[in-house]
Amino acid sequence: MLRGGRRKNMSELLSRRVVGILLMLISHSAAAESFSVGIVPQHSPKKLAEAWQPLLSYIGSETGHTFHFETAKDIPTFEKALSEGKYDIAYMNPYHFVVFHKNPGYRALVRQKDQTIQGIIVVPRDSPLSELSDLEGNKIAFPAPAAFAASIIPRATMQKEGINFTPVYVHSHDSVYLNVKRGFFKAGGGIYRSLQATDDDVKENLKVLWSSPAYTPHAIATHPRLSEEVRGQLLNVLTTMTPGGKGSDALNSLKMKGFSEAFSADWDDIRALNIDLLQQENP
Repeated sequence: MLRGGRRKNMSELLSRRVVGILLMLISHSAAAESFSVGIVPQHSPKKLAEAWQPLLSYIGSETGHTFHFETAKDIPTFEKALSEGKYDIAYMNPYHFVVFHKNPGYRALVRQKDQTIQGIIVVPRDSPLSELSDLEGNKIAFPAPAAFAASIIPRATMQKEGINFTPVYVHSHDSVYLNVKRGFFKAGGGIYRSLQATDDDVKENLKVLWSSPAYTPHAIATHPRLSEEVRGQLLNVLTTMTPGGKGSDALNSLKMKGFSEAFSADWDDIRALNIDLLQQENP
C-alpha cells in the first residue's frame, strides 16, 4: 500500500511539475511580443538590413521579444508610413521626429551617443568647384524634400545666399553619391555618416564641398501603443551597450559607439529652425 501510495504521490507531483512548466512556457509566450522597426531609407534595403539586423537580434535576445526590420522604397514613402503610425519603433531623422512626435505621437527613446549630424554637399573628387556659389545655375541631387541635413539645410543655405539651383530628388543618400560620382550631377546633398557608410569605390571619388553646423542626430522613437514596460526594457538594453562590451557586435555593424537616453527637448534646436515642409505636405 505504501509503495502504491508513493507511486501515486510521485505521479501527482510529476504531473504538477509538467503542468507548471507548461504554464510557465505559455506565460512566457504570451509575454513575448513582436514589433516592427522602421529604418529611414538612406541606403538600399539590403545594406540597411545587414547593418541593423544584428541590433534587432541582440535586443530580441535580451528582451525575449521579436523585432522585425522594415524600411521603405524611398524617404517620402517612409514619411507616409510614419504619419500613419505603421512602425512600432522607428529610426528617423531629426526633422521627422519633430513632425511625427506631434502626430501620431512618436516618443523619443534613445539617440546615438556622443554624436551630432551635419549636412554636406559633395562633388566629384576632381571637380574644380571650391565653394557653394560655384553651383549657381546647376541641377543638384538630394535624397528627398524632407531629408533634414542632406536636403532641407543645404537648400535653405543656398537660397539664403542667393544661389540659383534646381533640386532633383533621387530617393536615397546612396543614389545621390552614385549619381554625383558618375557625373550625372555636379553636386549632391548628404550627411557625413551616410557618406562614410557608402561603397568605398563611390566614397573615394567624392569630396566635401560644404558642411553645415551640427544638430541633434537621428532619433530612435516608439509609437504610443508601446507599453511603458517594453519601453523600459528597450531603454535598459540600448543604453547599456558598449564598444567591446555588451552588444558590441551590433554597435560595430552600425558604426556607432552606443546610445543615450533621449527626450523630446533634445530636438529643440530643430524646432528653432521653424521648418514646416511636411506639415504643408501632410496636413
